[in-house]
Amino acid sequence: MKKLLLLFLLPPFIGMAQLSQTFKTHWFDGFAEINSYELTQSRYGQQRKGKAVLIFVTEDFLAKEQVKANQKSKTTIPVLKSNRTKNFLTGIYPYAIMSSSFSSLRKKHPLIKTVASIQEWCGQSYLQLNAREKENTLVSHSYFEGEADQKFTLPKTVSEDELWNLIRFNPKNLPVGEFDLFPSLEIIRLNHIEAKAVKATASLQAGSYSLYIPSLQRSLNIRFDQNFPYTIEGWEEKYNHKGEQYTSTAKRIHTERRQYWQENNNASMRFRAPFKLD
Repeated sequence: MKKLLLLFLLPPFIGMAQLSQTFKTHWFDGFAEINSYELTQSRYGQQRKGKAVLIFVTEDFLAKEQVKANQKSKTTIPVLKSNRTKNFLTGIYPYAIMSSSFSSLRKKHPLIKTVASIQEWCGQSYLQLNAREKENTLVSHSYFEGEADQKFTLPKTVSEDELWNLIRFNPKNLPVGEFDLFPSLEIIRLNHIEAKAVKATASLQAGSYSLYIPSLQRSLNIRFDQNFPYTIEGWEEKYNHKGEQYTSTAKRIHTERRQYWQENNNASMRFRAPFKLD
């Protein structure tokens, strides 16, 4: 990865409208939304069966430190947090991927922070992007040569990882047309590509958002309910690998709103059944 010197202006279409009373009533009820998905993930040129989970929840956040606050105070801000997990097998050994994005409910340009971690039997890696006022920073830790313990300054631009939260705010906030995009941290690490902004095009239709990155020969389509709270129904990702086209898909299994952080005893394991994760 190389340090980027060019600066791009953050596109104006990311600005989030004032939150509606419907949004506040739904997302500030003290519960999190848990979604499970049947996953088909392409890895090493083959299709793998697995499960994915998407969790959305509001919480109090320390803007300066960019971490979850232990309690609400004058220095905290409300955020919408999304956690995305994928679990699948590649032959004898497992993959576990998790991405988290934090979007402010007060700022015009909501992204504050996004991270991704990947664990498998060969090792583990971690990427963290912090959105600051004038620039973004990216920290890389990895067991791969050339990717370990690095820090970069990046331009202010749209991050692919924040698109999932923008859908939940209101799909009308999604960027369309051609724009500069910072690819998802998961894709950067899985494919060992240079961490830089790339050209992307996107279109929005009823219940469907389609993104295409020509330089990576990669497309992403996210399907969601057209009505509030815009539940994500699934997604499809296509990419070219050594001249062959591969597709990863996810289809929603089950959705519940729960205070899962309190359901951490053995008796609560029964609540997993509807999600069909085991």
